[in-house]
Amino acid sequence: MTIAIYPGSFDPITYGHIDIAERSSKIFDKVFVALLNNKEKNPMFSIEERLDMIKTSLKHLSNIEVCSYTGLLVDLAKEKNAKIIIRGLRAVSEYEHEIQMAHTNTILNDEVETLFMTTDLKYSYLSSSLVKEVASFGGDITHFVPDFVEEKLKNKFVEINK
Repeated sequence: MTIAIYPGSFDPITYGHIDIAERSSKIFDKVFVALLNNKEKNPMFSIEERLDMIKTSLKHLSNIEVCSYTGLLVDLAKEKNAKIIIRGLRAVSEYEHEIQMAHTNTILNDEVETLFMTTDLKYSYLSSSLVKEVASFGGDITHFVPDFVEEKLKNKFVEINK
């Protein structure tokens, strides 16, 4: 059984993330979509809210399991018996940072390989930050995220602006 991990902060999950997860689920027997609990970042959504959005977005994929983690990704890979780390790339500008992380992970655990997947061209511009910015001004984000994520974003901005 080939097991992979697709890590990220997913704040919030977008159609670009969903694209990578769906395509990964066709390649690997099992894919853990792993939500990083990074204490240095200040996410808009809590761990619980993001886990719920990810699970709801990917519930149609039977070989996907959603989890959260803190610490080193290679430690999670060892715990989950995963040999592949999936990293989505939108643009060449992301490659330098991603290759540094991939090399670091290889040094920490040479049994884990990093696989870079480019997003579908129609999502190559899309990021969670962009979605939040557009949503903060009341813009139409229906092409960026599922309906329930859009609703959560709208509610979050209502809450913030009270």
